[in-house]
Amino acid sequence: MPGPTTLLVGTTKGAFVLTSDAPRAVWDVSGPHCGGWAINHMASDPGTGALWAAGGGEWSGAGVWRSSDGGASWTLSKLANGKFDQWLRDDPEMAAQFGMEPDPPAPFTDEIEALWSIRRAHGRLYAGAKPATLFVSEDEGESWTKLPALNDHPSADSWQPGAAGLTLHTIVTDPGDPDKLWLGISAAGVFASEDGGQSWERRNRRSNTGGETDAHTHSDAPQLGECDGDVGYCLHNMVRADLPTGTDLLYQQNHHGVFRSADGGRSWDDITTGLPSHFGFPIAVHPHDPQTIWTLPLNGDSQGRFPPDASAAVWKSTDGGDGWDKKQDGLPVQNCFFTVLRQSMATDQHEPAGVYFGTNSGSVFASTNEGETWQDIASHLPTILCVEVLQQAKGNTDGGL
Repeated sequence: MPGPTTLLVGTTKGAFVLTSDAPRAVWDVSGPHCGGWAINHMASDPGTGALWAAGGGEWSGAGVWRSSDGGASWTLSKLANGKFDQWLRDDPEMAAQFGMEPDPPAPFTDEIEALWSIRRAHGRLYAGAKPATLFVSEDEGESWTKLPALNDHPSADSWQPGAAGLTLHTIVTDPGDPDKLWLGISAAGVFASEDGGQSWERRNRRSNTGGETDAHTHSDAPQLGECDGDVGYCLHNMVRADLPTGTDLLYQQNHHGVFRSADGGRSWDDITTGLPSHFGFPIAVHPHDPQTIWTLPLNGDSQGRFPPDASAAVWKSTDGGDGWDKKQDGLPVQNCFFTVLRQSMATDQHEPAGVYFGTNSGSVFASTNEGETWQDIASHLPTILCVEVLQQAKGNTDGGL
């Protein structure tokens, strides 16, 4: 039987840590942590148990919270000051009444508003910001530097913000190769580096295998020509399958469908056929089976962003997206109007694998049998922005979340 499982849940009002018993049936909730900041994404080191929480906003500023004791205490590394710091400086008498003082000047103030993603790999931490900027830390998140090559890409002047702004929300790494990185930017698409972030290639080209994107009738979906033969720049989430062959098998959910790439993003196949809609945010891949994936479709951008027919369902494929099965045992199947955001679905390493997702209505759902049945393990949390799993330590910890 597996040991306890720990979920890292970022919300609009701080970070929460959920810990299970060994059967993953009973869950304890700890939080809110991180000063009540909006936490867009979290990461961990399975070897040491260290946790990181990235987030912020216009009022608080942008930064990364760090914990070395499983979430009992947290330290903030601030990358940009917010309006709150300015307010404290402008009104020292009021600041004194509150017993507060502004944080020292942060190195990237007026350059970024918030952090949207964080990932640990090969002894480094990467963080993605709004507006789209990539940062790296070599000292466990205490200090950060900018990797400027991304913003020097020839296409940078043409990047257009999505509804949430120009956000670098997804960072994907290769556990076997520290030089390989993939990024997701809304609404600029997929970028890949094979030299540790020193240079970048834009990888949005649609393959020649066809698919239903050409014939989309959904009101939110453009015709293929509107993206000049690409898959669509408004990427919502992207994951990499763990393959022993080293093949870079990627999956993405974007604004207009679900796509698969067997060549590291150089070309993308449309695998949306069989799903009830083209729109959605999260996608997750099985930790041991690269052909098993899960997604949670929503009815559309302008139609409310809730499950089709207001009936919650996770859709599962066991053949890499060639076919899909609807899984909703234990989910609310009537009058369900929640949204599941881009970073709010994750899997654990157990057998059978656990699958988890969080909603904007504050619930966390779990499946301990690879999506066949579901249970609500936490309710009434703030709006959930991310769900990640603190994986069990395995020899090499560099591939941690």
